[in-house]
Amino acid sequence: MPSYEKELRDLLRAAGCFLFRQGKGDHEIWYSPLTGRKFVVDSRIKSRHTANAVLKQAGLPKTF
Repeated sequence: MPSYEKELRDLLRAAGCFLFRQGKGDHEIWYSPLTGRKFVVDSRIKSRHTANAVLKQAGLPKTF
């Protein structure tokens, strides 16, 4: 099963998003300057649907 974490984080950083703080467990809270909102990123993303949902919350188009 493919893993989307690295590519997802690279896309988020390229769009200007940044790690806001560490969340509970293996979750991270990121901030998107495009939407002005914070969103959660899991450290183990195995589903392309989950990866695309994170991109949507960040205000980016689907990529996976």
